[in-house]
Amino acid sequence: MQQVNSSDPKRSKYTRYKPPPSGGPSDDPTPDYMNLLGMIFSMCGLMMKLKWCAWVAVYCSFISFANSRTSDDTKQMLSSFMLSISAVVMSYLQNPQPMQPPW
Repeated sequence: MQQVNSSDPKRSKYTRYKPPPSGGPSDDPTPDYMNLLGMIFSMCGLMMKLKWCAWVAVYCSFISFANSRTSDDTKQMLSSFMLSISAVVMSYLQNPQPMQPPW
């Protein structure tokens, strides 16, 4: 084993990696934002009977679920997902015609 010279100036620049503490600002807020957007679009889909809002809510719920961690609140995510599914079902029960393209 090689002896390390303690007066080597390059050795003093090395620092050991320490992972950032969890729960800090480095946590990804994407699941929370997508969960909130899913709830908003679900309500718009339910109240205004807009099918595209209901489908965007389902999409946001899937993104929220895919980016979530195991320690996140599963009840809130499940309720958001069920609300978005119910928005799609109710919008198609009111008007079973396919969505019309906007152009």
